[in-house]
Amino acid sequence: MAEFETIRVEKRGQVDWLTLNRPEAMNAISLQMVEELNAYFGALYNDGSVRIVVMRGAGRAFCAGLDIKGHADARAAVPFGGGFGFQGYLADVYIKMRRCPQPIIALVHGAACGGGLAFALAADMRIAGQSARMNAAFIKLGLSSCDMGVSYFLPRLVGGSVASELMLTGRFIHAPRALAVGLVSEVVADDALEAAAAPYVEDMLAASPIGLRMTKEGLAMAMDAPSLEAAMAIENRNQLMCAATEDFAEGMKAFLEKRTPVYTGR
Repeated sequence: MAEFETIRVEKRGQVDWLTLNRPEAMNAISLQMVEELNAYFGALYNDGSVRIVVMRGAGRAFCAGLDIKGHADARAAVPFGGGFGFQGYLADVYIKMRRCPQPIIALVHGAACGGGLAFALAADMRIAGQSARMNAAFIKLGLSSCDMGVSYFLPRLVGGSVASELMLTGRFIHAPRALAVGLVSEVVADDALEAAAAPYVEDMLAASPIGLRMTKEGLAMAMDAPSLEAAMAIENRNQLMCAATEDFAEGMKAFLEKRTPVYTGR
């Protein structure tokens, strides 16, 4: 694995614990962080050794958003970025988060603003610490709140009315309301976030590798499916692929024998 500076990746078996690691800047997004996140998430697509990613922030915040002080240098340093310069280069991180087949659990404490909010939204699950406060900060800077996938993710998670409120005003949503509107799965004390993630990780690891990956992929495609028939076509394809594996045979055998399956990824 490449050596990173602005992120830290701790491998615990088949789970990567990814920590945004600029605590002195509340994990604000720098050009180097974008480079490292692009490299990390880009490599996950064909990495069968990693089954789950847990994403969190070091220090007192999850991610305060873009590093404004270094923004001019970042823009100058990325002339292309898919045709959009730094804008496109950063946006590609969120696309890679959604494209990678590993489920991502975001542990959010403190500020998750702008691009930091987008990190949380691009994850598959969110658990909030009691200090969590999230906002679409872009509009506070004279920009549109439609940025870094927020206009795509947020309405799908909380509905159009709440998304409009948060995006048009830039207001913070704090942990209790985030739980009430379904933005996060649960709220715990900040120092209990890692422990709160453990049962979800355990349940996901109990699934077959292909079953877990196909569920993330199928769910993402079904959310944008134009019809029930289109969603079912993806479901049928995924189930036939899973049913052709040795792990499916093992899962069925283990169920009948009332034991825990031993999956091999084949």
